[in-house]
Amino acid sequence: MPIVSEFSGIEISLYFDDHLPPHFHAKYSGDEALIEIEPLK
Repeated sequence: MPIVSEFSGIEISLYFDDHLPPHFHAKYSGDEALIEIEPLK
């Protein structure tokens, strides 16, 4: 999984061919959150 950005110990990553809805993964100190990206219209 490529790390898109890393700052203040937080890693932002994207999985290719991942499930919907569009989202990214944020990891910090052993915890992980999935943040949805609202569709652009």
